[in-house]
Amino acid sequence: MRVLVVMGSKSDSRIAERATRVLDEFGVDYDVEVASAHRDPEKVERLVKKDYDVFIAIAGLSAALPGVIASHTTKPVIGVPVSAKLGGIDALLSIAQLPPGVPVATVGIDNGKNAALLAVELLALKDENLGEKLAEYRRRMRETQ
Repeated sequence: MRVLVVMGSKSDSRIAERATRVLDEFGVDYDVEVASAHRDPEKVERLVKKDYDVFIAIAGLSAALPGVIASHTTKPVIGVPVSAKLGGIDALLSIAQLPPGVPVATVGIDNGKNAALLAVELLALKDENLGEKLAEYRRRMRETQ
């Protein structure tokens, strides 16, 4: 396994789809799960114990999911705040302001695409093929601007 995309709620599926489209484009293996840090913490813990390289955690409101995942692993966790209320600022701050010692990378509000690109960059550190695909992706981006 490589990437686990976890949504705190099924209503976050639009954000997860943005991430999975990118992961598909790069040929990265992934699973998608719904697991609430508050309603089903045991499921979250079980998922984290599986053999994933990177976690993308999508959460709104108090956005506890990324931090809870990070508390159970030393592998990279990327938090995606969702614009559920207050335009997503509440979720953004909940993820970005985690206490020292248990870091979570944070991307912009509703930005599943950037979360997936960051996951690809992390995986590319040990996967030359992904690194080449990422370089090509960036070249195409420059040419289309």
